[in-house]
Amino acid sequence: MASGGANLEQQFQAFAKFGDSKADGKTITLTNIDKWLKQAKVIDGKKISTTDTGICFNKLKAKTINFQQFVKFIEDLANYRNANVDDIKKILVECGPPGTTHTTQAVKVGGVDRLTDTSQYTGTHKERFDESGKGKGIAGREDIADGKGYVTGYKNADTYDKTHE
Repeated sequence: MASGGANLEQQFQAFAKFGDSKADGKTITLTNIDKWLKQAKVIDGKKISTTDTGICFNKLKAKTINFQQFVKFIEDLANYRNANVDDIKKILVECGPPGTTHTTQAVKVGGVDRLTDTSQYTGTHKERFDESGKGKGIAGREDIADGKGYVTGYKNADTYDKTHE
């Protein structure tokens, strides 16, 4: 436990500083504890939730807690939800530095590929992109009036006066 405790304390300091440039790493807030527990997947919404952490944190009657209070908090949380304290501590040590989440990447399958392929666009949508698929911006979204007084697509522009002289 001595070596694991030091690692837990290092993780505690890292998560205490996470997202707060003024934090010194000696005390941690409930928000950062929740971030840590979510990243470690201790909070899963079924066995342990943020409501449970809030209940256990409010028993300490403080806005921030130090490392010794945090260890008591984890023990209280484990007892409150009938979980193994050592397992939670081990998971918290092994979850990695703050902010390292394994997010899912967007998958381009089937219809998504077809919808994002600008070479297959037709009609007015086709006018919004150049040959490489890059958007033209405002020039591709607006019909800019030339002020001649003819409707779009009229092929006999400026011929009226010539035929009626």
